[in-house]
Amino acid sequence: MTPAISTIIVNYNAGAGLVSCIQSVINQVSEVILVDNASHDNSVALAETQFAGDGRLRVIRNDTNLGFAAACNIGARAAHYPYWFFLNPDCICADASVAELYRVLTANPKAGMVGGLLLNLDGSEQAGGRRLTPTPGRTLVSALGLRHFAKRWPELLVDFNLHQQPLPDTPIRVEAISGACMLVKPAAVTEVGLWDDEYFLHCEDLDWCMRFVRAGWDILFVPSAPITHAQGVCSKSRPLFVEWHKHKGMTRFYRKFFRTSYSLPLLWLVIMAIWSRFGLIATANVLRRLIQRN
Repeated sequence: MTPAISTIIVNYNAGAGLVSCIQSVINQVSEVILVDNASHDNSVALAETQFAGDGRLRVIRNDTNLGFAAACNIGARAAHYPYWFFLNPDCICADASVAELYRVLTANPKAGMVGGLLLNLDGSEQAGGRRLTPTPGRTLVSALGLRHFAKRWPELLVDFNLHQQPLPDTPIRVEAISGACMLVKPAAVTEVGLWDDEYFLHCEDLDWCMRFVRAGWDILFVPSAPITHAQGVCSKSRPLFVEWHKHKGMTRFYRKFFRTSYSLPLLWLVIMAIWSRFGLIATANVLRRLIQRN
């Protein structure tokens, strides 16, 4: 029997891959809600043509790009079924992956959220599918390149991405998973609330994970539920725009959750490192464009 799951896909110019994403999940759930953030490609038209007459697909069109979190909330409020499966449009779910996520989520009373094994196109495990919370200290380790020494001093220089660790045989509890693939329990969402739509793009998934954990809910990584993720499909046309919102989201995340638990100098050092990194990325982007023009 198909589980009572509403899949929520937020689309922004995902192209033909959107159809493949929907095809991979629509027979595993009760409905698919496609929330389009004012795309200007033909992705929505392709999906509507491919699934014409299929009542399991519902399309919501936003007049402007409201951002990922706000669009997720719009889809959630429109859902007809209690379990919500948030899926990026550049993801392909393997057969029975959603059923496996649902089985693990419902079999564990303390679990509020589960995520699958995110795979790159070459079949390797993708960063971000299982991770620790990127605290200010861990972020400094990453920003300064110290994570390369983590093998020598693993307890001191821990990398918050766990994909290079051995793949577990069974579901494990983690501090955070990726917003590319999240199945959430209705009781947990009732307690925790919806996504924080003050984030436009990036870090809203870390925010939600943090709130779930602080409310006492477990987050489980399920290695037996593979999902292939062609990361960055929706953002490749505006890389600097995406980087701006990514760094802005990181700043909001640290100020929201660590303002009182970390010393102000350390927190500001992290924020300065974040924006210094953006400055380097922006400069490299401008130089690349100048070289291409010449």
